[in-house]
Amino acid sequence: MTSSIRWFSELGMADLEQVGGKNSSLGEMLSNLARLGVHVPDGFATTADAYREFLGATGLAERIDGMLTGLDTDDTMALTDTGKKIRDMVVAQPFPAQLEADIREAYEKLAAGSGAEASFAVRSSATAEDLPDASFAGQQETFLNVRGIDAVLTAIREVFASLYNDRAIAYRVHHDFDHASVALSAGVQKMVRSDIGASGVMFTVDTESGFDQAVFITSAYGLGEGVVQGAVNPDEFYVYKPALRAGKAAILKRAVGDKATKMIYAQDTAVGRTTEFVEVAPAEQAKLSLTDEQVLDLARQALIIEEHYGRPMDIEWGLDGADGQIYVLQARPETVQSRAGSTVEKYHLSSRGTVRAEGRAIGAKIGSGPVSVLTSLDQMHDFQPGSVLVADMTDPDWEPIMKRASAIVTNRGGRTCHAAIIARELGIPAVVGTGTATRELKDGEEVTVSAAEGDTGFVYEGLLDFNVSTSQVDSMPEVPTSIMMNVGNPDQAFAFSRLPNAGVGLARLEFIVNRQIGIHPRALLELDTLQAEHPDVAAKVKEAIAAYDSPRDFFVQRVAEGVATIAAAFAPNPVIVRMSDFKSNEYANLLAGEVYEPHEENPMIGYRGASRYLSKDFADCFAMECEALRYVREDMGLDNVKIMIPFVRTPAEGKGVIDLLAQHGLRRGENDLQVVMMCEVPSNAITPELFLEHFDGFSIGSNDMTQLTLGLDRDSALVAETFDERDPAVKFMLSRAIEACRVAGKYVGICGQGPSDHPDLAQWLVDQGIASMSLNPDTVVDTWLRIARRG
Repeated sequence: MTSSIRWFSELGMADLEQVGGKNSSLGEMLSNLARLGVHVPDGFATTADAYREFLGATGLAERIDGMLTGLDTDDTMALTDTGKKIRDMVVAQPFPAQLEADIREAYEKLAAGSGAEASFAVRSSATAEDLPDASFAGQQETFLNVRGIDAVLTAIREVFASLYNDRAIAYRVHHDFDHASVALSAGVQKMVRSDIGASGVMFTVDTESGFDQAVFITSAYGLGEGVVQGAVNPDEFYVYKPALRAGKAAILKRAVGDKATKMIYAQDTAVGRTTEFVEVAPAEQAKLSLTDEQVLDLARQALIIEEHYGRPMDIEWGLDGADGQIYVLQARPETVQSRAGSTVEKYHLSSRGTVRAEGRAIGAKIGSGPVSVLTSLDQMHDFQPGSVLVADMTDPDWEPIMKRASAIVTNRGGRTCHAAIIARELGIPAVVGTGTATRELKDGEEVTVSAAEGDTGFVYEGLLDFNVSTSQVDSMPEVPTSIMMNVGNPDQAFAFSRLPNAGVGLARLEFIVNRQIGIHPRALLELDTLQAEHPDVAAKVKEAIAAYDSPRDFFVQRVAEGVATIAAAFAPNPVIVRMSDFKSNEYANLLAGEVYEPHEENPMIGYRGASRYLSKDFADCFAMECEALRYVREDMGLDNVKIMIPFVRTPAEGKGVIDLLAQHGLRRGENDLQVVMMCEVPSNAITPELFLEHFDGFSIGSNDMTQLTLGLDRDSALVAETFDERDPAVKFMLSRAIEACRVAGKYVGICGQGPSDHPDLAQWLVDQGIASMSLNPDTVVDTWLRIARRG
């Protein structure tokens, strides 16, 4: 249109210097990706020339430069005072006449096609923003539900003024950007009615581990600022890219956030507010804010955007509650994981203390220090470097103190909120969405913040010892056996997959059931009976499954998600999933477990493994496990999943389970399905040939084999010192099993604790011809290097 105004439809990334990263990216997508199914609302942008004219023609530029020269941004009082004075000057300054006329003309054209009730978003777009090597996310302001030209003109001046927010001034200094070199563009865009729909943020790479084969989506009801600010704990979804491209079922994970509030249009704008937060009804909180179809639509758009830009992307989106369409509102390069190298850093707590708070883990690190609880920015001058910042939530105004914190803890927010984004960028741990941190934690008390234990982060009492190990994983030497991993926690699968590996030799289904379900499976299948006999327990079960169509769907879907997440993380390498091996005392610890489990004097050699699967009381529960695995292999296409059967006492039991699997659609040999068994009962090693008639190989369970060979209870502290996998009798059993598999031409590996604990046993197993060793993740690199040196 003019040198002052450009329409999104005529912009592209080549226009970054004129309209900034955000607006040029919107134009790029509108121009190139709309035909591919990426939906971007139209709008217009003021240019960098317009911004410079506004400052230069009015004398503002010279006055601002004088005020910023020599400013010490570490002096928070001076920073706050100077920033406010500059912003007040900018907001009060009228536009040059021609610039105002150009904005009015563009607004009239946009409003004419938007309907009488239309409102607009006015967003900032800095010319140094959203670059691949620097994220200026949230540094400037966004104004939503802006109505009428006069309000739009005011919002544009507010956007210009926000270039001199305290956080923006400090950020430019911290990242060596000259103030005068950064100009601002204001984007004016028709509002997507996500106030009556949903919105959120998605990344085309996992934000914690850097795993690049999944799209990570957060979603909550209402306008997206609630998610970005951290005011809302959103739902979370992961979508597996290869399955999505292949047209297979692709959702790896669904997690319900509490979504206690949502941001909507303000009912009374006379008080100067255009948006407000309202409570979400409890029944809506318990549901997912997106359907599976909408999640997949989002992921497809994310893939198109990533492929166009050729790099991982950070995308904001909105679901219009009026027309049902999903729109992309921003897309910028992801700037943390995309810079990660081939060095894997792992934090380990030496011991654990009393948990004071827990929430979402951010940053996979550990930090410690005295607590500093801040309820407002007025207290920021009291914050001491190295303290643990504890707040209800953070926004960009908090950044000058966040960079001085050893860790961050918030009441509210999800993994894409402001606190999470900045913590990752600063390289410090955070635990967000605790709900109670500002109430439970007290000023001055010493705590340890751990975000290194999976999806859940913990704030522990006291200063706990921890260590950091680093591994260079891009150039591991060859080893004479396959090194696999024991992985039972889906939340850590993406991170563990960065370690050198040949797949997963043991994924314990009972670990997944414990984390993903937490309810005895019979309680889900017999909920009506449970309701009649134990109504209080049944109420807890119903609360846990509220987001799902049925109790069975809850079990099958969540177990499938856990297995699929591990399988996707390590694909195409094999992932051996052991069917559930809870003992009766362990099943009793699940919700409603005591209703269904018998009391056994020695559960370790009782109702477990194959005999449980074949029993009448557990048959329907086993059927649900089979349904989950069949879904993962067939519907999701993750046929790298193999099945393992634990605690098979006799060949007849082995055959019975193989037949039972086939009845449930898991037929050995079909669709390349391999079924192996745990070699952990002495009978397995004494007559291995009889068992191998029914299975594709053995995975040796050295824990139970040692226990049963030596005749000791490994749960008993009284005889614990006798437990040793290197005992000659145990070695005899292991050697016999390995030799039988080699003669039969079948797989043989080991997944017990022994090789992880004893390097000499690991080397002995290699000498015996073991095909694979599945180790605890924290021992993989050391064992790999040790075996390589010996080999």
